[in-house]
Amino acid sequence: MARRPREQARTIPILAADEKELAALSKNLLLSLDLREMKAIQQYYRRLGREPTDCELETIAQTWSEHCVHKTFKARISYRESEDGRVRERRVRLIDEITGVTEKLNRRWCISVFTDNAGVIDFVAGQALAFKVETHNHPSALEPYGGAGTGIGGVIRDILGVGLGARPILNTDVFCFGPLDIRQEEVPPGVLHPRRVFKGVVSGVRDYGNRMGIPTASGAILFDDGYLHNCLVFCGTVGLIPVDRVRKEVREGDAIVLAGGRTGRDGIHGATFSSARLEKDIPTSVVQIGNPIVEKKLLDVLIVARDRNLYRSVTDCGAGGLSSAVGEMAQGLGAEVWLDRVPLKYPALAPWEIWVSEAQERMVFSVPQEKVKALIRLFAEEDVEATVIGRFVRSGRVRLLFGKEEVGTLDLAFLHGGLPKRNLTAVYERRHPQAAVLEGVELRETALHLLRNPSIGSKEAVVRQYDHEVIGQ
Repeated sequence: MARRPREQARTIPILAADEKELAALSKNLLLSLDLREMKAIQQYYRRLGREPTDCELETIAQTWSEHCVHKTFKARISYRESEDGRVRERRVRLIDEITGVTEKLNRRWCISVFTDNAGVIDFVAGQALAFKVETHNHPSALEPYGGAGTGIGGVIRDILGVGLGARPILNTDVFCFGPLDIRQEEVPPGVLHPRRVFKGVVSGVRDYGNRMGIPTASGAILFDDGYLHNCLVFCGTVGLIPVDRVRKEVREGDAIVLAGGRTGRDGIHGATFSSARLEKDIPTSVVQIGNPIVEKKLLDVLIVARDRNLYRSVTDCGAGGLSSAVGEMAQGLGAEVWLDRVPLKYPALAPWEIWVSEAQERMVFSVPQEKVKALIRLFAEEDVEATVIGRFVRSGRVRLLFGKEEVGTLDLAFLHGGLPKRNLTAVYERRHPQAAVLEGVELRETALHLLRNPSIGSKEAVVRQYDHEVIGQ
């Protein structure tokens, strides 16, 4: 039975909006889109002759967010470099500088790079290593415990969602904070004290990783004034995957199965919030709420389902939630999604909230129709909720339904190809600092001074909180 949301889909008036109104709309709805991007959406809907629904506009914002599509990395940069009086100019893309070396070397042991949820390289006979690191900076600065915990939880799911699923074998992390001894009155308004951020981040990653039964095998912690306004929280996971399970596909007619945790309002606008400047009036609802016990059960049963060949493709509900997961899997095909069938944590969510929520511990599967019952039965045996929420169709669109009402239709060509390209300028002047002079320096006192620096001193108080020997690895 369809559970009625607190409001059905509504249209967002943008066709007649001027530049000021478009900018205000982006800010008020936490879309984090610039004026050129809002104008591109406006022109698209003018060609369609209608206003967008909230489901459609929110989907475009998540898909076009810096967090999801890496607009800065893909921007064309007019780059000017000055050294020794010589000036060199060229046009580059950061993404090409990052990926170019790997693509040029073209090593045979690089099995899957820059295409899936994690990179995959050959390891030992029949087995490959999957590795992924990502940041969870803004959420951790806003709510350190929850932001950091869901940071490690999310990267674990990236490993579960690479290929047909890799088994996580270890975690790693790098944290960068402001000075712990700074006085409260020196902390900028709206910013949490670094000591509170430090304790929350360490505890969040510890509790999630330990409860998942995955060892934390390496890491680093740095302190500097530059991290006072916004900490850096890098979380990474390594997994093992059989080489013959690296490739995946989605076929027309496959069922869309959602498994794991239920959907709530936590994490709504997480992708767009993470793509904008950190401001003091951001609601904490953009930070997801994690449950490692649910994810541990999902991990164990997913590997069993993989080995029984019960699905063709899998990905995680990360930034953008279902809108991102289904939108990516449907590329080259299309999808029909029944939002009223999505299991909810509580009633009265609007259709767009169900669609873009970043509630944690959720994976999406592409399942042959004849295997749906077996997959759902297996998940139920392990106390993991799994539900058919749609199907993949050859339409070139994602059609969103709530009961019999169509709450959105998105053209995949525009969704993934309509983002305006950015053009940036950059200037770099190479400087050659003078070498330090050590005359008259007392080396013993200098060494003691350095060891008192928290970035260099012992991290045992943190390291001992992490389980680094679980599963015997």
